[in-house]
Amino acid sequence: MTRPDTITLAFLVSSECICDRKQGNHKRGTILRLTFTALIAAAALASCGPAEEELVNETTSVTETATDPYLWLEEVEGEDALAWVESQNARSLEELKAHPAYAGLEAAALEVATSQERIPYGQVRDGMVYNFWQDATHVRGIWRRTPLESYKTDEPEWETVLDFDKLAADEDANWVFKGSNCFKPQGGDNWHCMISLSNGGKDAVIQREFDMASKTFIDGGFVTDEAKQGLAWIDADTMLVGTDWGGDGSTLTESGYPSVVKRWTRGTPLSEAVEVMSGDKAFVGVWPFALELEDETRLEAVVASETFFTSSIHLIKEDGTPEKMPIPAMSDIEGLYKGQMMISLKEDWSPEGQDESFKTGDLVSFNMAAYLENYELPEVSLIFRPNDRQAVNGVAISKDISLLSINDNVVGRIMRLDYVDGSWTTEDVPLPGTGQAGIAFASDKEDAVFLNYEGFLTPDSLLSYDVASNTVAPMKSLPAKFDAEGLTVQQFEAKSADGTMIPYFVVHRSDIELDGSTPTLLYGYGGFEISLNPSYSVISGKLWLERGGAYVLANIRGGGEFGPKWHQAGLKLNRQRIYDDFIAVGEDVIAKKITSPEHLGIMGGSNGGLLMGVMLNQRPDLWNAVVVQVPLLDMLRYHKLLAGASWVGEYGDPDIPEERAFLETISPYQNFDAEADYPTPFFVTSTKDDRVHPGHARKMAKLFEEAGKPFLYYENTDGGHAAAADQTARAKRSALEYTYLTERLMGE
Repeated sequence: MTRPDTITLAFLVSSECICDRKQGNHKRGTILRLTFTALIAAAALASCGPAEEELVNETTSVTETATDPYLWLEEVEGEDALAWVESQNARSLEELKAHPAYAGLEAAALEVATSQERIPYGQVRDGMVYNFWQDATHVRGIWRRTPLESYKTDEPEWETVLDFDKLAADEDANWVFKGSNCFKPQGGDNWHCMISLSNGGKDAVIQREFDMASKTFIDGGFVTDEAKQGLAWIDADTMLVGTDWGGDGSTLTESGYPSVVKRWTRGTPLSEAVEVMSGDKAFVGVWPFALELEDETRLEAVVASETFFTSSIHLIKEDGTPEKMPIPAMSDIEGLYKGQMMISLKEDWSPEGQDESFKTGDLVSFNMAAYLENYELPEVSLIFRPNDRQAVNGVAISKDISLLSINDNVVGRIMRLDYVDGSWTTEDVPLPGTGQAGIAFASDKEDAVFLNYEGFLTPDSLLSYDVASNTVAPMKSLPAKFDAEGLTVQQFEAKSADGTMIPYFVVHRSDIELDGSTPTLLYGYGGFEISLNPSYSVISGKLWLERGGAYVLANIRGGGEFGPKWHQAGLKLNRQRIYDDFIAVGEDVIAKKITSPEHLGIMGGSNGGLLMGVMLNQRPDLWNAVVVQVPLLDMLRYHKLLAGASWVGEYGDPDIPEERAFLETISPYQNFDAEADYPTPFFVTSTKDDRVHPGHARKMAKLFEEAGKPFLYYENTDGGHAAAADQTARAKRSALEYTYLTERLMGE
């Protein structure tokens, strides 16, 4: 039963998936942040669009073909392109698998990936914990559940809800589970879920209605076609859907996301859904969501994402017209507690007609019921203002309390929030130490609240939070999965080119000689306000730290470690700051004689892959190994490939002369120098990555090939943007990467 003073935001998916990030697993929390960044993250678990080859040649001009001889590598499934990929895979795999370290590294990685000794993070529904699990037996995974009391034991009694290996075999399909969107009607006793299924791990999905009670797909239930899509339940027989209506791309934005949201009623074909709201084709996307009121009815709503970082929220009134909420375009809806809608700000805000002004990074609130009376903004109040070394991560709401997660000098803190007599109060939640803390599960429909805690050398712990006493108690914890004896963690700062101090962590043996001989892996991302925090990575621990390597995590600008301003400092024409930050960290590690260019390698994926490409060009002398994972590299064409147009708010628009001029100075593909002395890079991508086009990695690698320069290349034919669709593939990819690093940095 929902609290009478609570509104729940519901949109897209609620996923039990554990997402691969960095060299380990990233536990996906339940904090809701309603901006396009969050929507894309959610849509990545339940979406995509037309086949990749249909998205390429439409945007290729004669001029581009003349100036770029390798556009044929953008034909994702093109015969010549795949033949080239096959030849490069064969060459690189032969070399890496022949290395003496490979077999042991692959075995260790597979043991990690398929180990039963993992915390089964999940979500609670009606006293049952739901978890998605993969291991050596369940390669594609199973969706399973157990009663909460059983979950708290060392050996829960799991019941399989859906076996994705069996489903794929029965349907002769390459299904990969991408999440679920579940709903139970008011007064009902059964959940229905839209299950997202992807072909090979792409963002592309179909969604099919599933009955939790019978554990079967519903014959004649809701089913969508494969497309970039999002949906929100309104009631048991109605949902809002944003998708590729008609399948011809005419209702998609230039970024390839939905531009039209429609209302779909049970028993009618999807083609007869009724339009609720549409957006401009130049928008990044238009998405459905719902507001659940105190009586459990849901208001229809739409979020229109004009850019990646700006969006407008529209409530659909009784007469069918959309009403735009009067909140800043750069803000996140965090949820509602005791009638107060909480908003985190990405820009300064002076609400019209009000005395108080608010700063970028603030967490604020207003009375939602008062707003709904006349659609006028009531008085806005400050909840929490972070200092210069803090950042709001998000808010989670249980039946009895609201919890705030923040970064405090790149270390996690949890605070409880309460709203009493018209005022907000905050109180720290006691944690086991100074590692990374997060909210693993909270729901306004459940009493249970789970936190997770970990550090570079501290295995994951799942903690149960007692609201009444404000205490935490261990519920599950991992045993040590790699030998951390003699390892230590230090936090330093490096001075960037403009004088800004850039924090970074170093994990290494405490007895290393400071003579520059330690093999060191430096990891970075630097974009989209994504924070990199201390985490327990068994893969890097087993395959690198245990073998004498050091690991460095750089908290460069562009991330969210210190809030929106830390991110915004590296946008568009200011992006060189991000690259200067990363260079400064590399130089500082060398200056401290922890390592030297001969023994220093770097790694990054997606936006971090772009970072790696820039580092290849700007400082090839500083590293001896560069792992370039699922990268953006052609920054003059990125906006024409797959979801690339959605990122112009981050990188700049190549069609705007001033922004193009800057992009020309940093774009790795255009700045390749056939005469330069590059370290041997390792490019890793996926044929089925329909978010960052595999053509980026292919074309950059082709430049190395034509220049006669050494490089390695591995393109997984499955796997989507993670470059691996199952645990076996993840283990193989990790083994290949660490074999390469061993060869280049350890000299073995």
